[in-house]
Amino acid sequence: MPCVIETTKRFRASVKRREAEVARTLAEIQSGFGNPHHHAGLGVRKLAPGLFECRTGLKLRLVFEARKGVLVFDFAGNPDGVQNYLRGR
Repeated sequence: MPCVIETTKRFRASVKRREAEVARTLAEIQSGFGNPHHHAGLGVRKLAPGLFECRTGLKLRLVFEARKGVLVFDFAGNPDGVQNYLRGR
């Protein structure tokens, strides 16, 4: 069963002008999250308990929190930006 996708205001602001690319990635994550064999192809990586990132393109990472039945996307940025985001949490 696919998860519900939610996005925060910060996430939507950080993906401006890349909406089509990000929408494709969100659709893939929505259908494949929870299937570990599919995770490798999606570039899903666990960052902390309940916190994950996935790749969309070479330089953009999407950070999301997995809750029961819901994936909340909160940040998008390059790998350095993700590190700064994690330090600020």
